[in-house]
Amino acid sequence: DVSSPKHGKVDPDNMPHVGGNTWAGGTGGRDTAGLGGKGGPYRLDAGHKVYQISQAEKDAVPEEVKRAAREMGEKAFKQRLKEIRMSEYDASTYERFSGAVRRQVQSLRIILDNLQ
Repeated sequence: DVSSPKHGKVDPDNMPHVGGNTWAGGTGGRDTAGLGGKGGPYRLDAGHKVYQISQAEKDAVPEEVKRAAREMGEKAFKQRLKEIRMSEYDASTYERFSGAVRRQVQSLRIILDNLQ
């Protein structure tokens, strides 16, 4: 079961973590920032293979946990904008321009990775 969202512990060795309720950047777990899990405050990619839980499990997260996770995620987003000296307007403008070329940039990254 989910209880309350949190960032989670940072693994100094960046080992892959699947499931559980401890590590930041893990996959398929609960309550912590990561990918493919449920109840975490925001997505956090540590560069490992993503294990996805079912949509039914995600839908079963209580509304108060979802609300707390959204609030924590928004607070972290605003803090990050402050750290990089970017306003919310700047972020939305960046996202608008970035989104328009996202597929082309991804294609170019694949091409460059293959050339290396």
